[in-house]
Amino acid sequence: MLRTYPKDLGSIDQAALVACIDACFACVQTCTACADACLSEDSVADLTTCIRTNLDCADICAANGTILSRHTGYDVNLTRAVVEACRTACSTCSDECGRHAEMHEHCKICAEVCQRCREACDALLAVL
Repeated sequence: MLRTYPKDLGSIDQAALVACIDACFACVQTCTACADACLSEDSVADLTTCIRTNLDCADICAANGTILSRHTGYDVNLTRAVVEACRTACSTCSDECGRHAEMHEHCKICAEVCQRCREACDALLAVL
């Protein structure tokens, strides 16, 4: 889609931008599925923080991916703030899911996907 944009995108690293957008939407799906899987576990009461963190991370990643997909009226300060928030959410979710990774495969996978999204946010922040 970026190649079809009718205006110049400026000096932004398009590969880092695309990687971050893709990682965000992968994280949305994974965090949503992990929260749902946590709700199906017998120990659901022990997973309350994990579920909340999954849902918060999914919402923040969705917002970040959507904002990064828009370029008209681009504001680097707003973009940086949103990417930093996404990075924080992914780091927090990865840590929380990591606490349950040995017991729940869905948490292990979610922790890994969140870590990859955090890394994609780091890479984009380095070039903003």
